[in-house]
Amino acid sequence: MSDFGSLGLTGRSSLGTGSPTRTEYVQVQHPLHRILGFCRRTIDDVVNSPLVKNEVLGYYKVYRQVRRGSEVQELERQWNAIEL
Repeated sequence: MSDFGSLGLTGRSSLGTGSPTRTEYVQVQHPLHRILGFCRRTIDDVVNSPLVKNEVLGYYKVYRQVRRGSEVQELERQWNAIEL
């Protein structure tokens, strides 16, 4: 009967004793804001001009390609990790 602690059936009093709760901050990235800032354009410029719309679209496609390439590279590093 005293083995219930090893099965995870203990009371709530044993959970989290001695360790403070950790706070994790998440910063949301907005790629459109970054691209518009890089191009020095506003959303009004994009809506009103097809040339600006194509320019921003091109930069967005480059952003997606670079982001995807870095994700693939990170996964390859994890999969092919060399242990020393």
